[in-house]
Amino acid sequence: MKKPVENLPEKWWVSPYNSEESVFDTFKFNDTVLIHDATLRDGEQTPGVVMYPEEKLKIAKKLDEIGVERIEAGMPAVSKDDFNAIRSIADSNLNAKLYSFARARREDIDNAIDAGVDGVVVEVPIGAPKLQYQFGWTWEDVLKRSVDTINYAKSKNLSVVYFPYDTTRARIEDFTNLIKGIMKDSSPDSIGIVDTMGCALPEAIKYLVRYTKNLTGLPIEIHTHNDFGLGLATELAAVEAGASVVHGAVNGLGERTGNTATEELILALSVLYQVKDCYRLDKLPELTQLVEDITGVRVPANKPVVGSRNFTRESGIGVDMVIKNPLVMFATDPRLTGRDGNIVLGKKSGKLSILYQLEKLGHHDVPDDQVSEILSRVKDKGINKRGLLTDEEFTDILDAVL
Repeated sequence: MKKPVENLPEKWWVSPYNSEESVFDTFKFNDTVLIHDATLRDGEQTPGVVMYPEEKLKIAKKLDEIGVERIEAGMPAVSKDDFNAIRSIADSNLNAKLYSFARARREDIDNAIDAGVDGVVVEVPIGAPKLQYQFGWTWEDVLKRSVDTINYAKSKNLSVVYFPYDTTRARIEDFTNLIKGIMKDSSPDSIGIVDTMGCALPEAIKYLVRYTKNLTGLPIEIHTHNDFGLGLATELAAVEAGASVVHGAVNGLGERTGNTATEELILALSVLYQVKDCYRLDKLPELTQLVEDITGVRVPANKPVVGSRNFTRESGIGVDMVIKNPLVMFATDPRLTGRDGNIVLGKKSGKLSILYQLEKLGHHDVPDDQVSEILSRVKDKGINKRGLLTDEEFTDILDAVL
């Protein structure tokens, strides 16, 4: 793989140290890295979130339009609505491969077949707390349940992702014995490393990816949560170690602190690593807004990639660059992800901010003393209301001064 380009005019300007030999040469990128979006299953596990079948279809179509390669559409066994949602997505002839979630049970595989999916994610517990306190199982119990299910799914021509969840809290001997047993009796198509509680360091994830890849020779998938704010970092660490598939959910939806955000994975793989160039980055705001509208879970204004204030500047220093040369002020041009630079007025505004707003409103050649007076009133207003000025408030100031 070629080294990333640090600076691409009108698109991005990121750190040149990303491609330093001592950094880049440590990466063991897989030839292909795919995105597996789990919004319709893991994302819907966000407390209080319910998506209807027609809404899931809309989200799936938008994911497909952007270029996401795999969509985990849900778990057919959960309800009739879930089954119907998956079936409707399967019938819509998307380019993306369709997966469903399954327990290690034949009936879940039968449901997946009836729903028309291409593959299944077969979940089993392996984390020490799960086995010891929740299920009362040993790794042998897990293996016994897994072998028949994997072989049955493979016999039905389904692609199988083996998903031993809570991987990062498993005893290494339990995990090793389980995976060795699986490889002996029922090899799946790939193995998932699952940081269910989001508690592993990036280097620990690298270790597990390399360890599992050496143990199996199979493609490795990574699925992490964000409990310590490390979701994106750990998934990218997995890619650096050779993972083939990264899992995410739009807007970082999911239980507790959520999953790694799909849109953040897309941008990082496209810009920071440049292992992908197939995604419609300009469509990301449409996707995230659609998911926000359907779920009612609001995206923070400072959310990476799609937050409403990502490209907003109040401070007067360098404010002219927001419009003239955005890459001076931002790592990516707002237009790359379908956005615009935005200059707002408040306590931290400067004279350049006032001049820009005046030009926008058609006020040219305003005397310097009036500009200064407008700026003073803008700052006072911003301080008094402890916020940004509305268009109406700025217009009132202009009426008073000009």
